[in-house]
This record gives sequence, structure tokens and C-alpha cells, in this order.
Amino acid sequence: MTGRISFIGAGPGAADLITVRGAKRIAEADIVVWAASLVTPECVTEHARSDAELVDSSRLTHEQALEIYRRAERDKLNVARVHSGDPSLWGAVQEQYDSCVKLDVEVEIVPGVAAFSAAAAAVGRELTVPEVAQSLVLTRLEGGKTPMPDGEKVREFAKHGTTMALFLSAARTGQLVEELRAGGYEEDTPVLVAYKVTWPDELLVRTTLENLEADVKKHKLWRHTLFIIGKGLTAGGTRSHLYHAGHFHTFRKADKTARRALRAERAEKAKQQEDSAPDDGEPRRPKESDAAWWAVRDWQETARGAARFGAERTIPIRHDAAQPELFAEADAATGAEPARAENAAAEQESPKPVAETGAAEESSATATKSAPSRSKNQRKTTASTKSSTAKRKTPAKSASTAKSKSTAQRKSAAKPDEQSD
Repeated sequence: MTGRISFIGAGPGAADLITVRGAKRIAEADIVVWAASLVTPECVTEHARSDAELVDSSRLTHEQALEIYRRAERDKLNVARVHSGDPSLWGAVQEQYDSCVKLDVEVEIVPGVAAFSAAAAAVGRELTVPEVAQSLVLTRLEGGKTPMPDGEKVREFAKHGTTMALFLSAARTGQLVEELRAGGYEEDTPVLVAYKVTWPDELLVRTTLENLEADVKKHKLWRHTLFIIGKGLTAGGTRSHLYHAGHFHTFRKADKTARRALRAERAEKAKQQEDSAPDDGEPRRPKESDAAWWAVRDWQETARGAARFGAERTIPIRHDAAQPELFAEADAATGAEPARAENAAAEQESPKPVAETGAAEESSATATKSAPSRSKNQRKTTASTKSSTAKRKTPAKSASTAKSKSTAQRKSAAKPDEQSD
């Protein structure tokens, strides 16, 4: 049996928003380490044992927290390290987790409800409104205690124009407003200011980018404050297709009538967007995504047409003269029989005398040597056929016979093994 260290997300603040697993781990803990300035006391006192050791992490350094984890290894204790919100977001949990996995203890992370989710729920809004915003950017303003990586600037994220949730930025609201403006957000863009959401002294302020700095100063907010900005906070959007009768998925079939209506609705919206596009007199360039889609579609159609064309007709095989060895077998299979038929026909038209049979056989054996794919049995069959044909012919001599004789004399003598064949 070993000890266990659990990093627990306590949620945005309310004691009853902690997960069931998180509450169970606190109840099983011998030591509970929690940030009293970020987590409500009820979140710990309602679940912790009466004999559990409670430690306020706001007064600890990283090295002091590691000493508690080493105690858990030595004494086989259960430790619950309670973070606000979800440990995966700005919780400084990674460095602690990496140190604990080196110890002989069980280590786990229990997720929690994030503050931005609680803020959206508090005002009754969905952050991914169909056809308005389908993305959410979680970030913070640069220039704080922890440096931001290159390329992660608020103004760069703001260029997307989608919904953004900004943490740890209330102390420099003026700088935040300037960065959002530089990124393209308009002055009337809606903003939700959520201070200590779900806590007893929760404060929610609806404002715009133009009035954001003044409202933050008015309420003297600088800690525990979250900003959510984007058109999705007020826009109605359209009906989601997920539960539309014309939409189908693995567990439900689409209604045919509703399906046709849904397609018509999509086509009408696409036409309206095309008509509402500004006409500057220049031809509109297609989107890169559209161009890529049509390129793939054209390629598919071309491939299908080639397949149909190949099924309807036989395409001759073209041989590469620079690589004859790759087509030797095909030549032997398709060209050997016609060549033998032509030779037999020429011999019938021009009969040879019996005395010249040896020369003809020698010429035939030499020609047989030049065909790399002809087998030994094929050469024997050809030679015997020609010999029997020549013996049956009359000894009449013609001009073609003389020409064949002179050609045979110019040929080099066959090798001994070919002569025996």
C-alpha cells in the first residue's frame, strides 16, 4: 500500500459545484492543501474529515509543498491538493505533478468546472452559437508575471473575431481594451465581466468594449475577474441542426421532407451570402478551402472517367525501348507465335532443296538464340518442324532460296549445345 496525491479542481467557487470524485478525494485525505484566497472555505470544510490536517497553500512555496508530498510517500498518506476552477488552466499543477510522479506514490488529477463555463451558465448563454461563433479562445493579457510565448498576443487572437475568454487581465484593463481594438473588435462588441462567479459576493456586469475600462474602474475590480467578449453573448444565431428532423446520425434517421427543407434552407442562405458580398468590380477569388474541395472533386471525377474508359476498351501496352528486359516475357508471349507462323509461310512459298536443309536449320537455330524468352522445348519443336518441312519440298531452287542461303552463310556458327538441339 502506498500513499496517494490528488490534484483536485474545486470549480469556480460554490461548494456544490465540485465534482463527486473531487469531494470523495477530499473526504479520504489525511492532508488537505488548498488556496484559501481562491477556494471557498465551504468547499473544503463540508467534505474534509474532522481529523484531517488543513494547510493553506497561499503561504507555501513550491519546495514546501514538495515536503508535504514526501511525507505522503514516507508515511503512506493521502493528500488532496485543491485548486480553483480546473487544474489544467493556469493552476501551476504541471511542475507539482512532475515532481510527484518521481515519488513512490499514486498521483492523479481530478478535473473541475472552469470559471468561464460557470460565467456563461450564470448569464444563460452558449458560447458556440451556430453561424455566429464556433470557436472559443482562452488566453490572458501579456505582460504579467509569467511571460507569454511568441505569437500568443491578444491582438493576434482577436483577429479571429470569435468568442474570447480572458483571465488574469483585470488589473490592466486599459491595455486589454487597446489590444482588442487593434485586433479588430468593434466598440459595440458585447463583454461580460464576471467577478467571483458562483461565490456569495458574485458580480456580473454586461457592458461593451467601449465602456469596459470605465465599468471595471467603477466597481474596483482587479482580482478574481474574468472577461468574456464576443458577438455570441447577444446574438440569437440559428437553430442547431443536431436535433433537426432533417438531420441524421448513427442513432436517428432523417425525415425525408424535413431533409429536403433543410437542404433548401442551406442553399438559400448560401445565395444570400453571395448576394450580400461587396461588389468592387473585380472577380471574387474563391476561398482556399473551396478551391481545395473542388480540386479534389475534379480529380475524383477524372479518376472515375478513366476507370470507365479502361473498362470499355483495351489499351495497348507501350514498351520502353531503353528497358527491353522489362518486356521480354510479354514479347515472348505475344510475338513468338506470330513470328513462327510468318517463318513457316515463307518457307512454304520458297521451298529449299534437301542438300541445304542443314544450313537452314543452322540459320533457324541462330535466330532462336536471339529470342531471350523462348524455352528449350520451344526451340526443339521449331527446329524439328522446319526440318520435316524442308525434306518434303522438291529440290527446285529459286531466287528467295538463294537469298536465304547467303543469309545463312553470313550468320555465325551456332554453339555446340544449340547444334545438338
